[in-house]
This record gives sequence, C-alpha cells and structure tokens, in this order.
Amino acid sequence: MIREATPDDVAAIHDMIVGLAEFEMEPNAVTATPADLHEALFGPRPALFAHVADDAEHGVVGFSLWFLNYSTWLGTHGIYLEDLFVQPEHRGSGYGKALLANLARICVERGYGRLEWWVLDEPKMQSSWRFYESQGARALREWVPHRVTGEALIYLAGGTTSQK
Repeated sequence: MIREATPDDVAAIHDMIVGLAEFEMEPNAVTATPADLHEALFGPRPALFAHVADDAEHGVVGFSLWFLNYSTWLGTHGIYLEDLFVQPEHRGSGYGKALLANLARICVERGYGRLEWWVLDEPKMQSSWRFYESQGARALREWVPHRVTGEALIYLAGGTTSQK
C-alpha cells in the first residue's frame, strides 16, 4: 500500500535515508536528523512531501521524498523526486514501481508537466537505470547538473569565505 507519510513514519524514513547513503558509499554524508526531516515534512510551511510503501506484515519498507519544481517552458509545476528507496530485502516486490506510479498519478491529476530525478552514473546503479527505463524514463545526458554548497555557497552569497 502506498500512502502519504505521517509524523510516525519519520524515523523509518530517516533510517532508509541513512541506508541509501550507505549503499551509495557515503555513510557519513547524512547530517540531517529525524527532527530536521520532521520539520521539513510537517512544519508550519512544508515544501517537502513523502509517501511510503507500507507492507501489512513488515511495516514501512520504502519511501519517496519529493518537492515541486517549475518549468518555465511548460508554464507549470512538476515533481522533483529527491529520493526513492526500497529496503533491499523488499526489492522486486513492486514497491518501487508503485511509489513511482503514485508520483506520476499526482502529476497527471494536478496537471504537472514533469516528473524528474537524478540517478548516479556508476556501475552499481545499473539495475536502477534499467528499472527507471522500464518505467518509461529516459536519461537526459545533454543536461549536466551543477551544485554550489559549503564554503562556495557562502562565497557566492557575498560572504567572506574564500572560493573553493
């Protein structure tokens, strides 16, 4: 069953975020706490949304975490999927497809023009690439993501930290 996340799901979602970071060989990269996640999802002005795959026997076994973006070309919002994760022992059971299809339904129902996400370009992610392609996704190899973080972000904002 796919349902909207509730505050009771925050700990399970956070644990899976840590699991995702471990899978991507970045076990120390998660600095967000369950309290941070709770605030982002359920605080006074939430701009982040989550759905969970809730298995009757095993509880929450997967999640999707997403937010709205906007296409100036289409003149409408879309969904950016930040994370989609299913616990390894529950993969192949249809939860990933159900979570992705749920977001597609939201896009269609609300008139959003796009559902987008990033996937690491690493050999260990090939099964993810094949899964997403089997669902009709296509890699946008002509677009290269750019990111500013840490000291470079402070510098860009006019701060005193030197550019790195």
